[in-house]
Amino acid sequence: MRENSWVHFACHAIQHDSDPFQSALELYDGPLTLGELMKQKFQNKGLAFLSASETARGDWILPDEALHLASGMLIAGYRSVIATTWSPMDKDAPMIADVVYSELLKDGKMDHTLSSRALHKAMKKLREKVGDQAVGRWACFVHIGI
Repeated sequence: MRENSWVHFACHAIQHDSDPFQSALELYDGPLTLGELMKQKFQNKGLAFLSASETARGDWILPDEALHLASGMLIAGYRSVIATTWSPMDKDAPMIADVVYSELLKDGKMDHTLSSRALHKAMKKLREKVGDQAVGRWACFVHIGI
């Protein structure tokens, strides 16, 4: 994470409502907790793509004041974050990522400031494929930041 301005996590995640700092991305060599992420002070990072379950789900009582993995990435120095409010279907997450990265790379360079538009196009494409009634499949992805 120190050497690259972009990061993509495709893994499991755990949201701890009682202790948000213990929320974590489940990596091969152990959990990467929100507490550990927030200790990082990266400068001018681009996009953090958190393709894991509930990485932007906050507290049920105060959802607009939540501390979650996506906000932790902003605090750590990432300027754009794509995350999920609930678990995406396994077959949908790669399709969303493919469309997002295709959009971000179509001009030959990656620009994280276009990530919200890229996510919008990806969600629109998935929505057209599965239909409006399958809102649980296409509406779980969110963009936070610039």
